[in-house]
Amino acid sequence: MNIALVVVTPAGLETARALQAALPGAVLHGLSGRVEAEVGFLDTVAHLRALFAARTPIVGICAAGILIRALGPVLGDKQAEPPVLAVAVDGSSVVPLLGGHHGANTLARRIARHLDIHPALTTAGELALGVALDDPPPGWRVANPAAAKSVTAALLAEESVALEVEAGDAGWLDGLPFADGAEYSIRITDRSVEFDDHELVLHPPTLALGVGCERNAPAGELIALVKGVLEQEALSPQSIACVASIDLKADEGAVHALAAELGVPARFFTPAELEAEASRLANPSEVVFAETGCHGVAEGAALAAAGADGALVVAKVKGARTTMAVARAPRAIAGDGVGRARGKLFVVGIGPGTLHWRSPEASAAVEASSDLVGYGLYLDLLGHATQGKERHESALGAEEARAARALDLAAEGRTVSLVCSGDPGIYALATLVFELLDRRARADWNRVEIVVVPGISALQAAAARAGAPVNHDFCTISLSDLLTPWDSIETRLKAAAMADFVVCFYNPVSQRRRDQLPRARDILLTGRGPDTPVILARQLGRSGETVEVIRLADLDADKVDMLTMVVVGSSETRTFTAGQHAWTYTPRGYGKKMV
Repeated sequence: MNIALVVVTPAGLETARALQAALPGAVLHGLSGRVEAEVGFLDTVAHLRALFAARTPIVGICAAGILIRALGPVLGDKQAEPPVLAVAVDGSSVVPLLGGHHGANTLARRIARHLDIHPALTTAGELALGVALDDPPPGWRVANPAAAKSVTAALLAEESVALEVEAGDAGWLDGLPFADGAEYSIRITDRSVEFDDHELVLHPPTLALGVGCERNAPAGELIALVKGVLEQEALSPQSIACVASIDLKADEGAVHALAAELGVPARFFTPAELEAEASRLANPSEVVFAETGCHGVAEGAALAAAGADGALVVAKVKGARTTMAVARAPRAIAGDGVGRARGKLFVVGIGPGTLHWRSPEASAAVEASSDLVGYGLYLDLLGHATQGKERHESALGAEEARAARALDLAAEGRTVSLVCSGDPGIYALATLVFELLDRRARADWNRVEIVVVPGISALQAAAARAGAPVNHDFCTISLSDLLTPWDSIETRLKAAAMADFVVCFYNPVSQRRRDQLPRARDILLTGRGPDTPVILARQLGRSGETVEVIRLADLDADKVDMLTMVVVGSSETRTFTAGQHAWTYTPRGYGKKMV
């Protein structure tokens, strides 16, 4: 669960960090200028409302009044609101304010156990009965939430309520005073049924939906096939625990579109795992075996997901380019616990280092990942965001092995972040990931979902610290000849000098490479003067940051290291002093309009 721990004062930071360690997936949101956090914000009310609108669970480490005043004006649909809780800054109390029966009470209990306090629950049904009928266990669905109120009221009034279990296990309701022939009832079923306000219908996740399809089959066809068959068989879509298929279809758009339509996970099995179900298939096929290595995809996947005690309730049904089958399990199916998910690889740029320059998308990618792959320093820069995640470190120079490791982990069904400093597409590992995919053509890698998450590059950070030196045409050149021959680098330098670009140097020097930077300087001096401003920005966004402006003629290797970004101005770039600060900028021509 992507929980937002919102902190507005330094006093609440210690409690927030303690909760973050106890709540996997929780992300720290801090008021900029006061709290160092993974996600910063400037306007507390606007930020809280944005989180609420996105249905993000909110745990405010602050006074309850702050949350009430911020969210009161935007309250609407009670059934759609996310959990909102207030935790005292010293961790002495936790109060679920909104969404009590939609996760807030459960979250409050979890927080209370970690802080060794009593949760301040105020929902009458849960206090008296010990359960919330409209907040069933994970995977369960409530067909008619409005009936939960009347049935709960009947139980609280000690009126008789009947329980009818047609599917699944109702053990979580043990202890409630049920009686036969009562006016009110709870019905647990995986079938589509009619109901009224006197009968609460709960759908347990007891159905596994197995599907197969041709490559690039239309998502609409698969969705229509499934919905039509479920309706015909009077099976409730709300009891589908997962959409299952063969791992060859892990990247099939129709399968994932169907899972999204049903609001359940998509899970995948190897041909060997599906072939293990061959003796239970209703329609084994030699043709399918020849193509996939198993005698049935839809039926096999449904049975594999339902488990050894499951049984087919809908044998294979064929569409034009799609197939489906349904199996029923005697108990609830943990959809996330069967088969394997489609692997996902985030290639993440975390910026130069400071939390304030890390995008919300980058923080969310890291938070969503089970595994983090990267150079040790870059992983260390993530700070508390690495908690609860498996780290896979490698040394500088092991870039190909690092990218391959990330792809291997994602191919196993994990969600992985390959962490880069700056932007992953600027002298970083995004291009290596795609080069490996292109060069090795591995089927398991090709099925991985890949998302490139941009970050603030070193050149942007250096420019921002210095003023606006890259506000006109510029180029970037790496001076490392480990991957690019020096002749090619020299050709680019001469072109940049001739075109009068602002030039940003990556990898300017190393312990072994000491002569490239002076040679680059001399080439650029052929196209611009010796007094051209040069920005030397080191350790941007980190402890020990320095930003210095020198003359091009004075640029040499002794002033620079691998942690330095070098920005050489064009012939138009200028430096001036305003008050106590020196600024460097490159005009775009606005001055002509000012005359």
